[in-house]
Amino acid sequence: MGIYVYVTRRLFLSLIVLCGVSILTFLLTRVVPSRPEILWVGPRATAEQIAKAREILGLDKPLYQQYLMYIGAFVRGDWGISIRTKQPVLRDIGSRLPASLELILVSMFLAVLFGLPLGILSAAKAGTVLDHLGRLVSVAGVALPAFWLGMILQLVFAKELKLLPLAERVDTITLLLNPLKHITGFYLIDSLLSGNFVVFIDALKHLVLPAVTLSTYPLGLTVRMARATLLEVLGEDYIRTARAYGLREAKVLGKYALKNALGPVITVLALTFAYSLAATFLVESVFAWPGLGRYASEAIMVVDYPAIMGITMLVAFTYVALNLVVDVMLAVLDPRIRLE
Repeated sequence: MGIYVYVTRRLFLSLIVLCGVSILTFLLTRVVPSRPEILWVGPRATAEQIAKAREILGLDKPLYQQYLMYIGAFVRGDWGISIRTKQPVLRDIGSRLPASLELILVSMFLAVLFGLPLGILSAAKAGTVLDHLGRLVSVAGVALPAFWLGMILQLVFAKELKLLPLAERVDTITLLLNPLKHITGFYLIDSLLSGNFVVFIDALKHLVLPAVTLSTYPLGLTVRMARATLLEVLGEDYIRTARAYGLREAKVLGKYALKNALGPVITVLALTFAYSLAATFLVESVFAWPGLGRYASEAIMVVDYPAIMGITMLVAFTYVALNLVVDVMLAVLDPRIRLE
């Protein structure tokens, strides 16, 4: 089977997954007992105003018709109006997404920067103290609850040592004295582009604790996956042959073993990036980070179903898209993969 047929089939399967997620989420948001029309008009609204709100929100129509109307509008770029903010959901997501992406990208960078070398060293020095340390880090990173770790880091580095800020994305006074020109929505990039180094330093300080907290899970997963796949590759016949020819261990490890072991690690990192979109819920709540996770948690608290649907579809699309990209990349680069 050719690569184009393979991509077409994967796209078709991805659409099925997205349709399934949309149906399931739509039904769950309607099953949960709530009165979104009252939240829309306020607690002191009259019966006529409540009935009008139900009509505006489309709640007076049959369930299947509501779903078809939602999907049609969703495809056209209308993700509905948030019941809580009274703003278009797509606009709300667009205004908060850069903050979450900045946090996720920095946390993933930390996970790869420290997790990949530690996983490689753990596999290369299997059975040693370094290997035990790597396995300890991998288990702790996956097992530690993010909200608990975040609060511990706040207590130690913000309250006791007073080295780093407690919460928020940037200090309000700093932002008032040094106004930031919004270009991309990423504070670190915008402050560098505009030469506002005071805001850059302050934003970087605010980013440290939440980024470290969010990076623990992907870091532990990276260490574990890199160690497991590299150990498997190091046991292959061609590795033993390379060693028998007298090649240096560094060359065997870097040129032959590591290249064939990185495929599963890249797959896990891509899916972990999508997972981090959902994992930011608790982290952003703990650090009062004005991103997508905090927006989602606030929407869930008041059963703001248009916002819940929009966030769920965004996360599902990210999962599916990254999985598709990784599968295609591995199918193109790895000749052992059969496109059947």
